Amino acid sequence: MASSTEADGVRANTAQTHGTNKSKRKANKVDESDLLTVPEGWKEKPFTAEDNPRGLLEGSSFATLFPKYREAYLKECWPLVQKALGDCEIKATLDLIEGSMTVSTSRKTFDPYAIIRARDLIKLLARSVPFEQAVRILQDDMACDIIKIGSLVRNRERFVKRRQRLIGPKGSTLKALELLTSCYVMVQGNTVSALGPYNGLKEVRKVVLDTMKNVHPIYNIKTLMIKRELSKDPELRMQSWERFLPNFKHKNLSKRKEPKKKTVKREYTPFPPPQPESQMDKELATGEFFLRESQKRRKKLEEIKVKQAEALTKKQEERNKAFIPPKEKPAVKTKRAPTETKIDIEAIKDKVKKAKNKKLGAPPVNRAAETASASVKKKTKRS
Repeated sequence: MASSTEADGVRANTAQTHGTNKSKRKANKVDESDLLTVPEGWKEKPFTAEDNPRGLLEGSSFATLFPKYREAYLKECWPLVQKALGDCEIKATLDLIEGSMTVSTSRKTFDPYAIIRARDLIKLLARSVPFEQAVRILQDDMACDIIKIGSLVRNRERFVKRRQRLIGPKGSTLKALELLTSCYVMVQGNTVSALGPYNGLKEVRKVVLDTMKNVHPIYNIKTLMIKRELSKDPELRMQSWERFLPNFKHKNLSKRKEPKKKTVKREYTPFPPPQPESQMDKELATGEFFLRESQKRRKKLEEIKVKQAEALTKKQEERNKAFIPPKEKPAVKTKRAPTETKIDIEAIKDKVKKAKNKKLGAPPVNRAAETASASVKKKTKRS
């Protein structure tokens, strides 16, 4: 009896443990799904000196060169750079003789990632980014990307055209890209500097590389606009957006001229081509090899006569073509005009006679007076 009661107690304990494990698993599943979704308006706490009171164990520094045309601007804004980096306890030095900028940590530096942001700051200043925009890299939610485009296109003229296409007329394309990605973009020489959030930098890099590959930036801007509208709908956040995005097909307008005669490559075979037959082999195949010389001559003469006869018949046919009359066209029958459309000539004659007798704009004159005046004129002429 004692053994049975112990067994029942063990079973009850195992059942309880199984039940608690299942509840824990369910709780873990719920927690994992909650971790995947970031609540709206959530921001990470800033890293302060209280988080790292002992500072850094090792010192580190970064240096970068800048072009000579940036020397005057950097000289003016360098006090502001030192002040901005002073909040992070990072030293900044400007060497005008060597043409370089250097940033280094100090004993009071508490943020280990601050030196990386300072390095990005001097890189952006060297790439003609204004100080007002470059200082934003010191914020926690900001990043930068310097895209090298100089080696993507070999032809210099083509490279300049595509770079201008990225900027757009009066910088309109670049401004649209900045508004859609919430990033600052600066095109300078052989590089494109971008500053903004991580998601925006991905889109900027894709647009820049596609533009250098001869894909117009307006296509990518259209897709970004559609994505922006779709992201506002909470129901479509977890769905695929491929059905809404446009598919632009690449059209190659410049067609290469193809040659008239195309040489078709034969299939490769490791075996050599068959050996051509010699004249003796051909004679053996036809049986001419066993004929006498007189018979061979007679056969050749017959072949020549046959060819001559064929040539004569062709020439005779060509000569006879000149004597063959051409085919005449069928005669077209003239249609007689109907009686209704016939012109009455006598009526027209009467009208002409009446018009001669009448004078324009004058009353009708008696014919008797006219005949008398005519006879008087004749008498005078005779006398």
